[in-house]
Amino acid sequence: MEIKTCFTPSTTGYMHIGNLRTCLFAYLIAKHDNGKFMLRIDNTDASREILGSEEFVYRVMDMFNIKYDEGPRVSNNQNSYYQNERNEIYLKYAEQLVSEGKAYYCFCNEAKLDKMRIDAEDANQVFIYDEACYNLTQDEIDVKMKYGEPYVIRLHIDDNETTSFHDEVYGDIRVFNNVVEDPILIRSDKTATYDFANVIDDYLFGVTHVVRGSEYLSSMPKYIRIYEALNVEIPKFIHLPLIVKSNNKKISKRNKDDNVMDLINVGFLPDAILNYIAMLGWSNNDNREIYSLEELVKVFDYKNIVKNPAIYDIKKLEWFNRYYINKMSDDDYLAFVKPYLVKYVDISNKSIDYINNVLLLFKNRIKYGLEIISYVKLFFKDIIDLNDVDNKIVENNKSIIDKVKAQLLNVNEWKYDNIVNVLKTVSDSTDANVYGVIRLKLTGIKSGPEIAKIIEIFGKDETLKRLGGSEVNETL
Repeated sequence: MEIKTCFTPSTTGYMHIGNLRTCLFAYLIAKHDNGKFMLRIDNTDASREILGSEEFVYRVMDMFNIKYDEGPRVSNNQNSYYQNERNEIYLKYAEQLVSEGKAYYCFCNEAKLDKMRIDAEDANQVFIYDEACYNLTQDEIDVKMKYGEPYVIRLHIDDNETTSFHDEVYGDIRVFNNVVEDPILIRSDKTATYDFANVIDDYLFGVTHVVRGSEYLSSMPKYIRIYEALNVEIPKFIHLPLIVKSNNKKISKRNKDDNVMDLINVGFLPDAILNYIAMLGWSNNDNREIYSLEELVKVFDYKNIVKNPAIYDIKKLEWFNRYYINKMSDDDYLAFVKPYLVKYVDISNKSIDYINNVLLLFKNRIKYGLEIISYVKLFFKDIIDLNDVDNKIVENNKSIIDKVKAQLLNVNEWKYDNIVNVLKTVSDSTDANVYGVIRLKLTGIKSGPEIAKIIEIFGKDETLKRLGGSEVNETL
């Protein structure tokens, strides 16, 4: 049997890292066994649709090189991959279930349901629809329809039974039906609900492995009962552990958490993001962390997905990103960080060589692209601002600064080795922290790349000017 998985993003929000992980895992599960990966657009809820969210899905999947075999824009299949274009199909199956006595018309209006919810809350009980319309006679139904009373179609679930299912991650699960509400299949506007549309489509498109977040586990009894009512083969289910922040709050598009494009815009690389999210809830049990997408396809086994929630740690993501930045060629790195420099810093009076050398100085330090600004902005300032404490350090070590300046003044060939010798000579003659004092005077910071490299990049004129040619501004 060929494995077939599906990613079904909704159009009610933009993709966050949780959506991207679901997409990635569904892709890896299929491709690991040479199966098919399908994209289907869940747009059953038109009232909550966000303009541009569908295009965002295509853009993200293309950016992360996750290619689908079947779906919008790539398939010649005559079937639509948009759920809002398949409503006649859903209605046909719902009406079939009604004719078989497995589903029923429910005429209870929102006012009645709201009162039932309030009554349940007052009684400290979980609200479950009381199946009031399940026992309506055909004559009663005909009268209500004659007068145009709105209705939904609900699946009937026998309260006296239990529902059992197996999940590949969470194992065997059994639920008493008396805590499962009769699910709505078709809304009063004749559109299908998410629950019903996805079951029908997974069946009709031949999805063999349903991959989604563990938040859907609570809905599984409804899905299983729909499958059983339709009398079709039930696929395998792979529910992924939640992704939570360090405060145990779930990543959520409704809370605008960690939009994938926000990460890209501040300089996180797609390869790093993809590598990191592959580790959220999965491990190859070999202590290895760095994988390309191609390598993940080869080694990914869904049996190694864990149950426990995965903690989204931005520091860990930064670690991955820094690794991938370091792997870049110098040319690729410069092309990556220069747009941030151009946007936030005036570089009009600096040469290309100067700019490139400054940027390369921090290649092995930055954790994401935008961070380059915090490191390099001082290289493009004429005056260094110091607070009172740092200014006092500089003033107390003026003699050290003068010694370094005097020796640098006599350097004929301005190159790294000669600059190192000057600093070492002055440092050997005193107990003072020569390197720290000179760094502070030149750059205004107390740590960073080797000071000799900084001096080499500044050049002789700029270095001498900063050591004594420009005044130090004091900032409180």
